[in-house]
Amino acid sequence: MSEILYREDTHRLIGLCMEIHRELGKGHDEVLYKDALVVELSRANVPFAREQKFEVKYKDVILPHFYFADFVVEGKILFEAKAVERLADPHVKQVLNYLAASKLHVGLLVNFGGDSLEWKRVIL
Repeated sequence: MSEILYREDTHRLIGLCMEIHRELGKGHDEVLYKDALVVELSRANVPFAREQKFEVKYKDVILPHFYFADFVVEGKILFEAKAVERLADPHVKQVLNYLAASKLHVGLLVNFGGDSLEWKRVIL
């Protein structure tokens, strides 16, 4: 059986997100959950970059528009936050596109908008 890539790191992130959801609940704008994640990541001394920009190449030409991932955590996990009723296929496709552009392999898609925290690990 193969090891789950970055298992402990993604579990730690999910735990921080559970704390945020427990404290704030549902119904806030997405940006507030991201702000709270900055607080939690900083307190846990977890390195991160917010609004990480990734170029998109088409036939060896860098396109003028970019992807902006919500966070890249520890330089290896792409984190995308949502505040919607429930996650849907377009959200997963967005993370897959961001992973392809970033050359990262693991994404964590987290929804703060439901009664319970919802998350999906997305692997490229």
